[in-house]
Amino acid sequence: MVCRLDEVPEGDALGFPLVKESDKSLGLIVVRLGTGVRVYENRCPHRGTPLDWAPDRFLDEAGEYLVCSTHAALFRLEDGECVSGPCPGEFLRLRPSGVRDGWVVLLAEEPVFDDSERLG
Repeated sequence: MVCRLDEVPEGDALGFPLVKESDKSLGLIVVRLGTGVRVYENRCPHRGTPLDWAPDRFLDEAGEYLVCSTHAALFRLEDGECVSGPCPGEFLRLRPSGVRDGWVVLLAEEPVFDDSERLG
């Protein structure tokens, strides 16, 4: 479980820690869109740096885009695509997620199989 859905105001984004991966702390950005959410890794695809310039400061002034604190790239809330800045067309890494019993949860990612591995 990442957080309770009601912790994230409608149309806003908050940051949460994730378990360590390869001894590096990885943060998550939870974006609330109505009764659903999008969960992205808090890592710019251009620089690999966290997006927030202060805790839970992810959105531009109009509240329409996630903004990277390093170089002001703008990312759409709905799909994480960069629409302005040095990495247009790149995406924030979306983590499979959902809402269960009022909690935002991460879902297991589908494994990727090479056909030769499956066929032996």
